[in-house]
Amino acid sequence: MASSRTLGDLFDDFDREAFRLETLDDYSGSGNVDAYRVFQAGQPQPEGYNAGWVNELRGLTNAGKRVYRVHVLRRPLTDYLRFELGWGYRTNMTGGEEFFILDVTDAPNPLEGVPDFWLFDSQDTAVMRYNDAGAYLGADVLPQDEAAAYVAYRETALAHAEPFTDWWAKYGE
Repeated sequence: MASSRTLGDLFDDFDREAFRLETLDDYSGSGNVDAYRVFQAGQPQPEGYNAGWVNELRGLTNAGKRVYRVHVLRRPLTDYLRFELGWGYRTNMTGGEEFFILDVTDAPNPLEGVPDFWLFDSQDTAVMRYNDAGAYLGADVLPQDEAAAYVAYRETALAHAEPFTDWWAKYGE
């Protein structure tokens, strides 16, 4: 049975940590569509880009909460990933969000078939849904008794990932 809680509720209520697994190479149908177009046109990053999220992150991290994510990807990077990592991750880091890369270019994907998800305090899970164009369709909040599998996915992701800044120094564009 689906929870009556929403992804927004989970963000509002978590105490310690919010973890995100990203598995897609294109989220261009979701938020920041206008900024992505600016990036594609070769224009500079707008002043105040992602300021609302950075301010929210700052509030969370200043309250002692951890927000971090692992992105599973392959090189060469798609245009969207160059945008997300080059503009999004580097900007969001200023708010305290931590990023890791699980690069499966030359290795098997240890999380093949695992969906995108948020995991809060190792007990609340929201599985993210997207269409083939990378448009966000919603999140399914799972019963807490299903969290253990997502905790294991998080641990696997972190065990195979490297810090974004290290990865970007080698492969960033």
